[in-house]
Amino acid sequence: MRSVRLTISGRVQGVGYRIWAERQATALGIRGWVRNRADGNVELRATGDDHAIAALIEACRTGPRHAEVSAVTVADAEDDGSTAFSARPTV
Repeated sequence: MRSVRLTISGRVQGVGYRIWAERQATALGIRGWVRNRADGNVELRATGDDHAIAALIEACRTGPRHAEVSAVTVADAEDDGSTAFSARPTV
């Protein structure tokens, strides 16, 4: 199992990115969460097998149809104990 923290930059708020990410992660069997940040980025924590995490990272580089992703920063993270994948409120 691998746990990562993604920071997604660009035009990624107000375009359905969180619901899209929740659907992608759930389809891949990934646990964690996604939320908007006050700085305009989207933050995503994910735990899953290596293949699923790699697929999610690649998908996040494009995002939903109306998103314009300029960067995805990936960092290793601790498993936060999430039992499913969910969208969280903005911080």
